[in-house]
Amino acid sequence: MIKKRVSLKDIAQKVGVSTALVSYVLNGKEKEARVGEAAAKRIKKVAAEMNYQPNLIARGLKFGKTHTLGLIVADISNPFFAMLARIIELEAQKRGYTVLFGSSDEQLEKSQNLINTFLNRQVDGLIITPVAGSQAQIEELRNKGVPFVLMDRGFSEIETNAVVTDNHDAMYNAVKLLIRNGYKKPGIIAYDTTLTHMMDRIAGYKDALKDSGIKFNSKWMAKVPYGNYKEHVAAALDGFLDAKGRAVDALVFATNSISVQSLKVIHARGIKVPQDLGVISFDESDVFDFFYSSITYIKQNLQSISENAVQSLMQSIDSRSKKYTKITVPSVIIKGESSSRRTTRGL
Repeated sequence: MIKKRVSLKDIAQKVGVSTALVSYVLNGKEKEARVGEAAAKRIKKVAAEMNYQPNLIARGLKFGKTHTLGLIVADISNPFFAMLARIIELEAQKRGYTVLFGSSDEQLEKSQNLINTFLNRQVDGLIITPVAGSQAQIEELRNKGVPFVLMDRGFSEIETNAVVTDNHDAMYNAVKLLIRNGYKKPGIIAYDTTLTHMMDRIAGYKDALKDSGIKFNSKWMAKVPYGNYKEHVAAALDGFLDAKGRAVDALVFATNSISVQSLKVIHARGIKVPQDLGVISFDESDVFDFFYSSITYIKQNLQSISENAVQSLMQSIDSRSKKYTKITVPSVIIKGESSSRRTTRGL
């Protein structure tokens, strides 16, 4: 049997006061209503005994805020997004907000369903890692005046609040490191998307080659789809690492998911890192600990990304301003053996 939700009226009847008085106390406004200390304590005690749970949606309609935020990440199973979600939750709690989570799994329809669900829950604002093709969803949020901030990625053609890593410089510095260490044909495996984070990483890769006097070769780059990326990563590596005509002498993986899958193939193929192939990953993974060669990776500042995302959203909620701000967060390279200076080649 489902118990009836305890209402303010139920508490008022038990205490013997008005419903309005109970509302003032439970909404922290007893001083404004000049409620006596004893009465306020009695109301709070009875509310706790009756296991009163406030109706956040109703409260939001009345006071204009529910103190809840909606967070939509691309893939909660990815440690990168899981950690971002955790830090965002803690940052929101410091400001008295509760975070509702959702994972779009890089699916356009699921992204829209999550947006609709969170808006129906009367969240005060949204932090979104957008999926490919979701420009119309973002435009609709702007047109409705919904406070939101894009995180990790965005769209070059839409001006919004956004917090992102400096993806261009991060990839540029990684490729330059490989070139300084003697690699002449660095390749890249990236996701096939027009989202800004991946486009910026590819641009950083190409600019590093250009500034090093190395002409870009289309055979050095592979783009794989999000959906069934594993088999496409394996196919790309087959082309890169063909023993008859090895196309590259180093690889930069544009995400940790691509990195993990690539290292599995590299290990199965008996390719030695870094003797046969230099390697750098964008983002880290616990799996790297089990690889025989320590992996060099680009470490994004998740704390700064999360803090800025929450702060940007809070400002948008409070001001409802149409002025948009893009915050770019720097990253660092954590050097391992996988990008060490090339000396001998086992080819």
